[in-house]
Amino acid sequence: MVKKIITYIALFILGFCFLLPFAIMILGSFKDVQFAQLDPLFWIPDDPTLKNYVYIMRDGLFVRWIFNSVIITVIPVATQMLFCAVLGYIFAKKQFVGRETIFWIFMAVIMIPQQLLIIPKYIMFSDFGWINTYWALIVPELWGIMGVFLVRQFLQSIPNDLEEAAYIDGANDIQIFFKVILPLSVPVVATVGTFSFISNWNDLFQPLIYLTQEKMFPITLGLASMLGKEGNFGVEMAGSAVSFIPTFLIFLFFQRYFTEGIQMSGMK
Repeated sequence: MVKKIITYIALFILGFCFLLPFAIMILGSFKDVQFAQLDPLFWIPDDPTLKNYVYIMRDGLFVRWIFNSVIITVIPVATQMLFCAVLGYIFAKKQFVGRETIFWIFMAVIMIPQQLLIIPKYIMFSDFGWINTYWALIVPELWGIMGVFLVRQFLQSIPNDLEEAAYIDGANDIQIFFKVILPLSVPVVATVGTFSFISNWNDLFQPLIYLTQEKMFPITLGLASMLGKEGNFGVEMAGSAVSFIPTFLIFLFFQRYFTEGIQMSGMK
Protein backbone atom coordinates (compact mmCIF):
# COMPACT_ATOMS: atom_id res chain seq x y z
CA MET A 1 0.00 0.00 0.00
CA VAL A 2 2.77 2.41 0.94
CA LYS A 3 4.67 1.53 -2.23
CA LYS A 4 1.59 2.26 -4.33
CA ILE A 5 1.08 5.63 -2.63
CA ILE A 6 4.72 6.59 -3.22
CA THR A 7 4.37 5.55 -6.88
CA TYR A 8 1.27 7.71 -7.34
CA ILE A 9 2.94 10.68 -5.68
CA ALA A 10 5.99 10.31 -7.92
CA LEU A 11 3.78 10.03 -11.03
CA PHE A 12 1.81 13.11 -9.95
CA ILE A 13 5.00 15.14 -9.48
CA LEU A 14 6.37 14.04 -12.86
CA GLY A 15 3.05 14.76 -14.56
CA PHE A 16 2.92 18.19 -12.97
CA CYS A 17 6.47 18.97 -14.15
CA PHE A 18 5.61 17.96 -17.72
CA LEU A 19 2.29 19.85 -17.81
CA LEU A 20 3.49 23.06 -16.14
CA PRO A 21 5.22 24.49 -19.26
CA PHE A 22 2.06 23.85 -21.30
CA ALA A 23 -0.06 25.53 -18.63
CA ILE A 24 2.26 28.56 -18.65
CA MET A 25 2.08 28.71 -22.45
CA ILE A 26 -1.72 28.45 -22.68
CA LEU A 27 -2.61 30.68 -19.73
CA GLY A 28 0.14 33.19 -20.52
CA SER A 29 -1.21 33.60 -24.05
CA PHE A 30 -4.44 35.02 -22.60
CA LYS A 31 -2.68 37.59 -20.40
CA ASP A 32 -1.81 41.12 -21.49
CA VAL A 33 1.72 41.21 -20.10
CA GLN A 34 4.83 42.28 -21.94
CA PHE A 35 7.67 41.02 -19.78
CA ALA A 36 8.18 38.08 -17.43
CA GLN A 37 7.94 39.24 -13.82
CA LEU A 38 9.42 38.16 -10.50
CA ASP A 39 6.07 36.78 -9.32
CA PRO A 40 6.19 33.03 -10.12
CA LEU A 41 2.46 33.07 -10.90
CA PHE A 42 2.52 36.16 -13.10
CA TRP A 43 1.40 34.07 -16.10
CA ILE A 44 -2.03 33.36 -14.61
CA PRO A 45 -4.41 35.89 -16.25
CA ASP A 46 -6.54 38.07 -13.99
CA ASP A 47 -8.55 39.32 -16.94
CA PRO A 48 -8.21 36.86 -19.87
CA THR A 49 -7.98 38.49 -23.27
CA LEU A 50 -7.59 37.43 -26.91
CA LYS A 51 -5.51 40.51 -27.64
CA ASN A 52 -2.31 38.54 -28.22
CA TYR A 53 -3.99 36.16 -30.71
CA VAL A 54 -5.55 39.05 -32.59
CA TYR A 55 -2.17 40.75 -32.77
CA ILE A 56 -0.31 37.78 -34.26
CA MET A 57 -3.09 36.93 -36.72
CA ARG A 58 -3.07 40.51 -38.03
CA ASP A 59 0.67 40.25 -38.53
CA GLY A 60 1.18 39.31 -42.17
CA LEU A 61 4.55 37.72 -41.42
CA PHE A 62 3.09 35.36 -38.82
CA VAL A 63 0.52 34.07 -41.31
CA ARG A 64 3.31 33.66 -43.88
CA TRP A 65 5.38 31.70 -41.34
CA ILE A 66 2.50 29.28 -40.81
CA PHE A 67 2.15 28.87 -44.58
CA ASN A 68 5.89 28.18 -44.90
CA SER A 69 5.69 25.55 -42.15
CA VAL A 70 2.78 23.86 -43.88
CA ILE A 71 4.71 23.70 -47.18
CA ILE A 72 7.93 22.29 -45.71
CA THR A 73 6.00 19.81 -43.55
CA VAL A 74 3.12 18.43 -45.62
CA ILE A 75 5.20 17.59 -48.73
CA PRO A 76 7.86 15.56 -46.82
CA VAL A 77 5.15 13.82 -44.78
CA ALA A 78 3.34 12.68 -47.95
CA THR A 79 6.52 11.53 -49.70
CA GLN A 80 7.96 9.80 -46.65
CA MET A 81 4.77 7.84 -46.08
CA LEU A 82 4.87 6.61 -49.69
CA PHE A 83 8.61 6.07 -50.16
CA CYS A 84 9.12 4.45 -46.74
CA ALA A 85 6.22 2.08 -47.42
CA VAL A 86 7.67 1.10 -50.81
CA LEU A 87 11.26 0.70 -49.58
CA GLY A 88 10.15 -1.06 -46.40
CA TYR A 89 8.16 -3.53 -48.52
CA ILE A 90 11.14 -4.16 -50.81
CA PHE A 91 13.57 -4.77 -47.94
CA ALA A 92 11.08 -6.93 -46.02
CA LYS A 93 9.62 -9.11 -48.76
CA LYS A 94 11.85 -9.04 -51.85
CA GLN A 95 14.99 -11.08 -52.36
CA PHE A 96 17.91 -9.51 -54.23
CA VAL A 97 21.69 -9.54 -54.04
CA GLY A 98 23.06 -7.33 -51.26
CA ARG A 99 19.69 -6.65 -49.66
CA GLU A 100 20.86 -6.88 -46.07
CA THR A 101 24.13 -5.06 -46.79
CA ILE A 102 22.36 -2.14 -48.46
CA PHE A 103 19.79 -1.93 -45.67
CA TRP A 104 22.37 -1.84 -42.89
CA ILE A 105 24.43 0.73 -44.78
CA PHE A 106 21.30 2.88 -44.77
CA MET A 107 20.93 2.29 -41.03
CA ALA A 108 24.58 3.18 -40.42
CA VAL A 109 23.92 6.65 -41.84
CA ILE A 110 21.74 7.33 -38.79
CA MET A 111 24.87 7.04 -36.65
CA ILE A 112 26.37 10.14 -38.30
CA PRO A 113 25.37 13.33 -36.45
CA GLN A 114 23.56 15.62 -38.87
CA GLN A 115 25.53 18.58 -37.54
CA LEU A 116 28.67 17.10 -39.14
CA LEU A 117 27.02 17.24 -42.56
CA ILE A 118 25.60 20.73 -42.33
CA ILE A 119 28.59 22.54 -43.88
CA PRO A 120 28.90 20.23 -46.93
CA LYS A 121 25.12 20.40 -47.38
CA TYR A 122 25.16 24.20 -47.12
CA ILE A 123 27.89 24.45 -49.78
CA MET A 124 26.01 22.03 -52.05
CA PHE A 125 22.66 23.79 -51.61
CA SER A 126 24.33 27.15 -52.17
CA ASP A 127 25.73 25.88 -55.49
CA PHE A 128 22.23 24.70 -56.40
CA GLY A 129 20.78 28.12 -55.54
CA TRP A 130 18.58 26.61 -52.84
CA ILE A 131 19.46 29.01 -49.99
CA ASN A 132 16.32 30.91 -48.92
CA THR A 133 14.11 28.48 -50.82
CA TYR A 134 11.84 25.62 -49.81
CA TRP A 135 14.03 23.11 -51.66
CA ALA A 136 16.77 23.09 -49.02
CA LEU A 137 14.27 21.94 -46.40
CA ILE A 138 12.04 19.70 -48.52
CA VAL A 139 14.42 17.64 -50.69
CA PRO A 140 16.54 16.11 -47.85
CA GLU A 141 13.33 15.06 -46.08
CA LEU A 142 11.59 13.37 -49.02
CA TRP A 143 12.28 10.03 -47.39
CA GLY A 144 13.54 8.90 -44.01
CA ILE A 145 15.77 5.97 -43.07
CA MET A 146 14.05 5.44 -39.73
CA GLY A 147 10.70 5.26 -41.49
CA VAL A 148 12.03 2.53 -43.78
CA PHE A 149 13.22 0.62 -40.72
CA LEU A 150 9.82 0.85 -39.02
CA VAL A 151 7.93 -0.32 -42.12
CA ARG A 152 10.39 -3.16 -42.73
CA GLN A 153 10.06 -4.42 -39.16
CA PHE A 154 6.28 -4.21 -39.38
CA LEU A 155 6.01 -6.04 -42.70
CA GLN A 156 8.27 -8.85 -41.55
CA SER A 157 5.48 -9.82 -39.15
CA ILE A 158 3.01 -10.25 -42.06
CA PRO A 159 2.89 -13.85 -43.40
CA ASN A 160 4.29 -14.39 -46.88
CA ASP A 161 1.26 -16.56 -47.61
CA LEU A 162 -0.81 -13.44 -48.29
CA GLU A 163 1.58 -12.32 -51.01
CA GLU A 164 1.80 -15.82 -52.49
CA ALA A 165 -2.00 -16.11 -52.58
CA ALA A 166 -2.21 -12.80 -54.44
CA TYR A 167 0.34 -14.06 -56.98
CA ILE A 168 -1.74 -17.18 -57.53
CA ASP A 169 -4.79 -14.97 -58.17
CA GLY A 170 -2.83 -13.24 -60.93
CA ALA A 171 -1.86 -10.01 -59.15
CA ASN A 172 1.44 -8.32 -59.98
CA ASP A 173 3.82 -6.60 -57.54
CA ILE A 174 2.17 -3.17 -57.87
CA GLN A 175 -1.30 -4.57 -57.29
CA ILE A 176 -0.10 -6.61 -54.31
CA PHE A 177 1.53 -3.55 -52.76
CA PHE A 178 -1.44 -1.21 -53.12
CA LYS A 179 -4.25 -3.71 -52.53
CA VAL A 180 -2.72 -6.09 -49.96
CA ILE A 181 0.40 -4.69 -48.29
CA LEU A 182 -0.48 -0.99 -48.02
CA PRO A 183 -3.92 -1.50 -46.38
CA LEU A 184 -2.29 -3.78 -43.80
CA SER A 185 0.47 -1.20 -43.22
CA VAL A 186 -1.82 1.67 -42.22
CA PRO A 187 -0.68 1.67 -38.53
CA VAL A 188 3.05 1.85 -39.28
CA VAL A 189 2.64 4.27 -42.21
CA ALA A 190 0.58 6.54 -39.92
CA THR A 191 3.38 6.28 -37.36
CA VAL A 192 5.95 7.32 -39.97
CA GLY A 193 3.74 10.24 -40.96
CA THR A 194 3.33 11.33 -37.34
CA PHE A 195 7.07 11.22 -36.68
CA SER A 196 7.75 13.10 -39.91
CA PHE A 197 5.16 15.79 -39.23
CA ILE A 198 6.35 16.50 -35.69
CA SER A 199 10.01 16.49 -36.75
CA ASN A 200 9.57 18.84 -39.70
CA TRP A 201 7.07 21.17 -38.06
CA ASN A 202 9.21 21.66 -34.96
CA ASP A 203 12.58 21.82 -36.74
CA LEU A 204 14.53 24.96 -35.90
CA PHE A 205 18.11 23.95 -36.70
CA GLN A 206 17.93 23.54 -40.48
CA PRO A 207 15.81 26.65 -41.18
CA LEU A 208 18.24 28.61 -39.02
CA ILE A 209 21.09 27.53 -41.31
CA TYR A 210 19.48 27.76 -44.75
CA LEU A 211 17.07 30.69 -44.39
CA THR A 212 17.97 34.35 -43.87
CA GLN A 213 14.97 36.14 -45.36
CA GLU A 214 12.25 36.72 -42.79
CA LYS A 215 9.44 36.02 -45.25
CA MET A 216 10.81 32.48 -45.76
CA PHE A 217 10.94 31.58 -42.05
CA PRO A 218 8.82 28.67 -40.75
CA ILE A 219 6.88 29.21 -37.54
CA THR A 220 9.71 27.92 -35.33
CA LEU A 221 12.29 30.35 -36.66
CA GLY A 222 9.71 33.11 -36.88
CA LEU A 223 8.88 32.78 -33.19
CA ALA A 224 12.58 32.90 -32.32
CA SER A 225 12.99 36.10 -34.35
CA MET A 226 9.80 37.53 -32.83
CA LEU A 227 11.23 37.01 -29.34
CA GLY A 228 14.25 39.14 -30.24
CA LYS A 229 12.16 41.75 -32.01
CA GLU A 230 9.01 42.01 -29.89
CA GLY A 231 10.18 40.81 -26.48
CA ASN A 232 6.50 40.43 -25.54
CA PHE A 233 5.75 37.48 -23.28
CA GLY A 234 2.03 37.28 -24.05
CA VAL A 235 2.56 37.47 -27.81
CA GLU A 236 5.25 34.81 -27.67
CA MET A 237 3.00 32.47 -25.71
CA ALA A 238 0.14 33.04 -28.15
CA GLY A 239 2.42 32.26 -31.09
CA SER A 240 3.73 29.14 -29.36
CA ALA A 241 0.19 27.96 -28.64
CA VAL A 242 -0.82 28.37 -32.30
CA SER A 243 2.33 26.50 -33.37
CA PHE A 244 1.56 23.68 -30.94
CA ILE A 245 -2.00 23.05 -32.16
CA PRO A 246 -1.15 21.19 -35.44
CA THR A 247 1.25 18.72 -33.79
CA PHE A 248 -1.23 18.10 -30.97
CA LEU A 249 -4.09 17.44 -33.41
CA ILE A 250 -1.96 15.16 -35.60
CA PHE A 251 -0.87 13.07 -32.63
CA LEU A 252 -4.42 13.00 -31.23
CA PHE A 253 -5.87 11.87 -34.56
CA PHE A 254 -3.23 9.19 -35.24
CA GLN A 255 -2.76 8.09 -31.63
CA ARG A 256 -4.42 4.70 -32.11
CA TYR A 257 -2.39 3.94 -35.23
CA PHE A 258 0.75 5.38 -33.65
CA THR A 259 0.61 3.05 -30.64
CA GLU A 260 -0.21 0.00 -32.76
CA GLY A 261 2.52 0.82 -35.29
CA ILE A 262 5.20 1.16 -32.63
CA GLN A 263 4.19 -2.09 -30.92
CA MET A 264 4.15 -4.12 -34.16
CA SER A 265 7.35 -2.69 -35.64
CA GLY A 266 9.59 -4.13 -32.94
CA MET A 267 10.43 -0.86 -31.10
CA LYS A 268 9.89 -1.70 -27.45
